[in-house]
Amino acid sequence: MSTESRSQAGRQNGSLGLALAVIATAQLMVVLDDTVANIALPTLQQDLGISAANLPWVINAYILAFGGLLLFGGRLGDLYGRRRMLQIGMAIFTVASLLVGLAQDGLSMITSRGLQGVGAALTAPNALALIATTFPEGKARNKAIAVYGAMSGLGIIAGLILGGLLTGLLGWRWAFFINIPTGLAVLAGSKALVEAELHKGRPDLVGALTSIGGMAALVYGITRGGEHGWNDSITLASFAASAILLPVFLAIQARGKDPLLPLHLLKDRNRAGSYLAMLLLGFGPMGMLYLLTLYLQHILGYSPVSTALAFLPFGAGIILGAGISSKLVMWFAPREVAVPGALIGGAALFWLSTIGQELNYIWHFMPAAFLTAFGFVTAVIALALTAVKGVQAQETGIASALFNASQQIGVALGLAILSTISVSVTASRLPDALNALHRGREAGDTELVQSASDALIHGYGLALAASGVALVIAAIIVAVLVNARKGQVSTLGDTPRH
Repeated sequence: MSTESRSQAGRQNGSLGLALAVIATAQLMVVLDDTVANIALPTLQQDLGISAANLPWVINAYILAFGGLLLFGGRLGDLYGRRRMLQIGMAIFTVASLLVGLAQDGLSMITSRGLQGVGAALTAPNALALIATTFPEGKARNKAIAVYGAMSGLGIIAGLILGGLLTGLLGWRWAFFINIPTGLAVLAGSKALVEAELHKGRPDLVGALTSIGGMAALVYGITRGGEHGWNDSITLASFAASAILLPVFLAIQARGKDPLLPLHLLKDRNRAGSYLAMLLLGFGPMGMLYLLTLYLQHILGYSPVSTALAFLPFGAGIILGAGISSKLVMWFAPREVAVPGALIGGAALFWLSTIGQELNYIWHFMPAAFLTAFGFVTAVIALALTAVKGVQAQETGIASALFNASQQIGVALGLAILSTISVSVTASRLPDALNALHRGREAGDTELVQSASDALIHGYGLALAASGVALVIAAIIVAVLVNARKGQVSTLGDTPRH
C-alpha cells in the first residue's frame, strides 16, 4: 500500500471512529435519561415541592414524549435528512437538559422533561438509521450495531449510578447539567455522519399529535384519579379526551397514505403478541426502580449514592440476561425463552413486594433485583425477534421502532398505574403519610414514624405486587399468541433501543 493510500485509509478510519463515538454517545444520552432522574426523585421532590401523585411525571413526561414520537422522529428523518434530524434532536435535548437543571417548580421541571423527550425521539431513531449510511456493510457496520446495542444496556445502568453520584455529591441539578457538554460534543462531531438519500412524502403531524395527546391524557387521568378521585371533573375530561384522540389516531393511520403506524403490521399474531406483551413488560423494571428508590431513601434512609450502588445487581442482571438470552434464542423458540423470562421477573417482583421496616439486602433485595432485570431482558430479547417476523425489508425499521415505542408507552402506563396504586393505598391508611413521616422524625414521635412508614411500605408493596401481576399476564399473552418456532424469526435490521 502506498503512503497516500495508507493516509486515506487512516483518515477514513478516523472519520468512522468519530462517527461511531457520536452515534454511541447520542444513544447513551437518551437511554441514560430514562433512569438518571430516578435516584434524584426524593431530593428534587422535596426541593421543588412536587406532590406524590405528580412525582411520576418527572419520569413519564420524558418517557411519553420519547416513546410517543419515536415513529414520527424516524419519519422526519426519512423526509428531511437523518443527520439533520439528529442534530435538531440533540440541540433540543441539550437545551431542555439545561432547563431541567434550572427548574424552580414542578411544572417547569415536568415541561422541560417533556421537551427532553421530544429531543430524544428525534435523536434515537435517526442515530440508528445513520449506521447504515455511514458504515460500510460487513465488519465495520456490525461493530457499530454492536456498540449501539451495548450503549442501550449501559445507559440504564449508567443512569442509575451517575444519577446517584451526581445527586449525592453535587446536587440533583447536575444529573441534567452533565448532558450539556456531552450534547455539544455530539453536535460538534455529527459532521462525520453520512446523510441518507431523502424520501418523498408528508409528515403525519396530525397522527403524531393525536397519538401523543391521547396517551398523555390517559396517563394524566390515571395519576390524577388516584389523588383527586375518579369522579373528579378534570380526571373524567382527561379520560374523555383520550377516548376521542386515540380512536382518531387509529382512523388516521387506517386511511393515510404515509401512516406512522401501518396497521397491517398488527395483523400477524406474533407481532401483535410481542407488542402487547412488551406494553406489560414495561411495568416491571422502571416501576421497581421508581418504587424502591422511594422506599430506600424515605424508609431506610439511604443516601442517593447508596441507593445507586444498591441497584448494581439490577445492572448485573441486565448484562448477564442479555448475554445468555442472545444465545438461548438460537436454540429455542421465542416463547420458550420469553415466557420463563417474564415469569422469573414477575416472581422476583412478588418477592420484592414483601419489603418491610427492615431489609436484608444480601438475601432479599440483591437477588430479587437481579432476577427482575434478568427475567425482563430475557423476555425482551426473545420478543424483539418475533416483532419483525415476516416483515418486508423496507418495514423492518418501523416494526422495530414500534416495538421500542411499545416498551416506552408501557413504562409510562406502568408508572402511572403503579404510582396511583401506591399513593391510593398509602392514603387509605394515613393521608399525607410522607409529610407525617418527616414530622415524626423531626419531633422524635416514634409512633407517628411507625404509622407513616407502615402506610408507605404497604403502598409500595402492593404496587410492586401489581407489577409482578403485569409480567405474569405478559407471559400468558406470549404463551397464547406467539407461536413462531425456532428458525422462523429473522435477526433485527434495527437493534432494539432498550
